[in-house]
Amino acid sequence: MARWCAARGWPVHPLAPGRKTPPANCHPCQDARHAPTDCPCPAAGRWCHGFHAATLDQDVITAWWRANPDFGAGVACGPAGLVVIDVDSHTSAVPARDRILPGIPIHEGVSLDGLENGYHTLALLAALRGAPDPATDADTLRVRTPSGGLHIWYQDHTHRQFTCSTGSSSGRALAWQVDVRAHGGYIVAPGTVTAAGTYEALPGARTPAPLPHWLSEELTRTGHLKSPPSPLQAPQPAIPARGRQAVVAAGGGKRGAERILDTVLQDVTDCATTPEGAAFTSKLNRAAFTAGGLVSAGHLTHATAERLLLDAARTARPTQDRHSSAVIRSGLAAGTRQPLHVREARG
Repeated sequence: MARWCAARGWPVHPLAPGRKTPPANCHPCQDARHAPTDCPCPAAGRWCHGFHAATLDQDVITAWWRANPDFGAGVACGPAGLVVIDVDSHTSAVPARDRILPGIPIHEGVSLDGLENGYHTLALLAALRGAPDPATDADTLRVRTPSGGLHIWYQDHTHRQFTCSTGSSSGRALAWQVDVRAHGGYIVAPGTVTAAGTYEALPGARTPAPLPHWLSEELTRTGHLKSPPSPLQAPQPAIPARGRQAVVAAGGGKRGAERILDTVLQDVTDCATTPEGAAFTSKLNRAAFTAGGLVSAGHLTHATAERLLLDAARTARPTQDRHSSAVIRSGLAAGTRQPLHVREARG
């Protein structure tokens, strides 16, 4: 699949076996702080720094997957000119009305009964704009995710350099539970297998259609165009109250724990697209706290949690190891006092 993607002009990079995040950097990169742009590894054919190492070189790709055939494949969206709408279907409480469709007021008299996930908010946004629901667009590549979500791939021929976002963000967002993967981010390639399952292309087109004009306009309206960094804001870590054990519904057991961890790790790695003002410290703290809770509940080891957190932090902020390590240690310690048990989600 990696070679297939590269043949279509989409630079690819490895994902750690069984996961949807990049593998760890080489030891010299782990030991020496440097920016991805200053790293000698990609030129030497190594995969350090995640999507920053993405390539179209078929010989390099062959060597990477020969070294580890269990690698998954990630596609660097920006260089590929891709905008991918990432629809989530997580079980969680509906947010405040002003965060369901950012910038579009929803009157208190409008019932929200039945509104449960990103499929619903994306369909609502499309309906308000008089456009077809992208989730049903069989004329573009659509990939079902193991968690029941959907990746809707589009090609941006205007080269406007849209940036990434998460639908749960209190800042830039397209819709609740609808993420955007674009410049400064990557998307999991179809066919990639993780511990949770396979990213499976749905029937219909096998290549991305042009980005619809209405979606381009919505991305512009919601602040997704690349712009100079905003002023750094003070982090506001969200730490749950002590004295009780948290229980979340996320598919149950090991797979549920992996989905929870992957989500918070993705929030950290997404900070790579924004040098400042991305609330990196807050997101890393939240990820470490969550990982600590999973460690305390027996879902993963402390060493594994620390390694995954540091790998994600290095992808986003490769020159801030000392700061990242301190945040990780603090967040893990706090999280272990709040076990995070995962139970089966029920419809």
